[in-house]
Amino acid sequence: MLVCSCNYITDKDIKAVINELLDEDCWQLIVPGKVYHAMGKRGRCCGCFPNVVDLIIKTTAEYHAARKTEETKVVNFMERLKLFHEEQKVALAERRQAMVAARRVG
Repeated sequence: MLVCSCNYITDKDIKAVINELLDEDCWQLIVPGKVYHAMGKRGRCCGCFPNVVDLIIKTTAEYHAARKTEETKVVNFMERLKLFHEEQKVALAERRQAMVAARRVG
């Protein structure tokens, strides 16, 4: 499935990079910018980033489940990822509202 139409990146491409990053350090915090950097790409419109965050969360959970990582460590890590995802959603909504308000004024 095509996730980023600007860079023509599929979910398989993203999952492969996430797994490579987790193989390097299974407890690192992976964000969309890190995934794109590993692929030698840059986010252009960044509209795909919420979907990339969802893929990061899902792939990370699958990675740790497959390796039978201690559950309490995974829960803490997943909670951090979910919190980051929620913070990004709020920040995106605020930026969109500010842009709409600026267009109405200007």
